[in-house]
Amino acid sequence: MPASLPETSELLLSLGTATGLGLLVGLQREWVQNRVAGIRTFALLTLFGALTGLLGNAYGTWVVAAGLVAFACIVVFSTWLSLSTREPDSGLTTEMAMLVMFVTGIIIMLGERLIAVMIAGGVMALLQSKKALHTMVRRFGEDDLRAIVRLVLLALVILPALPNREMGYLGVLNPFAIWLIVVLIVGISLAAYMAEKYLGGAKGAVVAGLLGGLVSSTATTASSARRSASARRGECSLAAMALIASAVAFVRLLAEVVIVASEHIRELLPPLTAMMLWVTLIAAVAHRLAEKTDTQPVDEPPPSELKNAVFLGLLYALVLVVVAYTRQHNSSSGLYVAAFLSGLPDMSAITLSTSRLVSTGHLETSVAWRMILVGGMANLVFKMFFVIILGSRAYIKPALLGLLLSVAGGAAILTLWH
Repeated sequence: MPASLPETSELLLSLGTATGLGLLVGLQREWVQNRVAGIRTFALLTLFGALTGLLGNAYGTWVVAAGLVAFACIVVFSTWLSLSTREPDSGLTTEMAMLVMFVTGIIIMLGERLIAVMIAGGVMALLQSKKALHTMVRRFGEDDLRAIVRLVLLALVILPALPNREMGYLGVLNPFAIWLIVVLIVGISLAAYMAEKYLGGAKGAVVAGLLGGLVSSTATTASSARRSASARRGECSLAAMALIASAVAFVRLLAEVVIVASEHIRELLPPLTAMMLWVTLIAAVAHRLAEKTDTQPVDEPPPSELKNAVFLGLLYALVLVVVAYTRQHNSSSGLYVAAFLSGLPDMSAITLSTSRLVSTGHLETSVAWRMILVGGMANLVFKMFFVIILGSRAYIKPALLGLLLSVAGGAAILTLWH
């Protein structure tokens, strides 16, 4: 007994969506020389997929299997007919796109029109970016590919296998979180290298700093400092990258306050916004100076950060243990000491916890924003440690000066803001 078909309006909307998505992808394929399928073919095969899904819902999955077989036969036959006119290295891109769009038509009939639209848009963008992707791959060297494989091993093989829970001394050591720091340092180093290689020193620093600040400004600073030790030039750009990441971290800090303590933003945001603007100004000046000195792409091998990243990950774990021990045995030292210690490895922990206390009425806003600012200043001080012990002499001066000015601005806000 066949299942009931959807209502007419719903059915027409699904079929229209399938046809429209097929036309969209087929529009791109229409301009390809020696094409197997064009705009009409893609529209028809996506519609065929939708009809297959419709009949599959009504009569069972065997209809979908039969539709896939029929579709495969059509593609094989059309490919065989066009082999004599196609280039030997033309590949199977169009055939794979046809298969994806056929399945997209089936997905539409399963009620997932939004997913189908996203798939079709991704297919069209991927097909259109052929030249850009091929150009980028041709510029990769063997060392670049080896660095990417190393990152994939760390992030997609080792990281998921680690337990994601607190354990060990004082219950603050999370193997997943500690190894994530290693992955971030290696990943940010590689991203910064790629940005500098293809965009130039100053432009690459902006991109790497923005991305690094969103992920981890501490890891970005450690990575840039370590790279400066082996870089032949571009130290100013690396310093600007670290300062830009710190500015983005304060933007992220403001977003966290708004999300967690939205009812108290009038009291919390003004001093924290002032700090964010001050750090952003310092980063902008550093970037401007880097533009004048580092204008050419840096020609150097990709960074080999694994050993140093593991060392910094262990150092991060040590800081967590020291912070937990100090907070446990010196609770009478005051809220600001706790805020300073909590902010050393990362600003987010003290920001989120303090904002939560404000939203629940357990902490005054005048104390809360000062605790958050103290935590942010502590993180800046922690970054100075990496700058001094890992950075080159040419890197230390601009990076350390920028961080010192940032801390001085925070101290002025703490002292003068009423």
